[in-house]
Amino acid sequence: MTRDDHTARPPVRDLLRGPGGTVRVLALVSVVVALVTLGPVDAALLVLVVGGVALPPLGGVPPWLDAAYGVGLLASAWAGVLGLYEAVAWLDVVMHLVVTGLVAAVAHLLLAVRTGAVVDPRTARAEGRGAASVLVTAALGTTLSVAWEIGEYLGHTYLDPTIYVAYGDTIGDMVMGALGSTVAGAALVRIGGSAPARPAQPTGTAGST
Repeated sequence: MTRDDHTARPPVRDLLRGPGGTVRVLALVSVVVALVTLGPVDAALLVLVVGGVALPPLGGVPPWLDAAYGVGLLASAWAGVLGLYEAVAWLDVVMHLVVTGLVAAVAHLLLAVRTGAVVDPRTARAEGRGAASVLVTAALGTTLSVAWEIGEYLGHTYLDPTIYVAYGDTIGDMVMGALGSTVAGAALVRIGGSAPARPAQPTGTAGST
């Protein structure tokens, strides 16, 4: 059985290429810095960021979005480990608005390129499916916001009671996430661009290896 070389994961050179590659290196450095200066729990959060910033090359994400997404994840994580959300009242709202939108945009592109299950926002406008594409991005971001708030509740209840949860905060965060995702979806459709071809599926015949 044969398989296209690009169906599994991008080569290391793609992970390190461009501004997104710089952000991925910074994410790795952040893990070491957090481990040395803050401890293993905070370092573990940065490890999750490393995994997240490795995803854009799998979906042919444009360099500008790759970099913005990575910076957003890093900024959000560092704000958490440094306690900035408690110190700056409006920061949480801004992060939910901006970072959720970036994550939803990247998630939409990954789904479009890797599975073909949703319309690619870069070609949606020309195909007359711009509104549907925006709705997909908004739905993804809203779903991610709900999942995040559930995670915060579970963390507060079972791991760390100092994690702040409140009805107003939860609703506000989800509204900001939905709004940011809608704006991100509209931006993807408006900017457009060339959508990469979907990865080739495994091919072969019975009895082949």
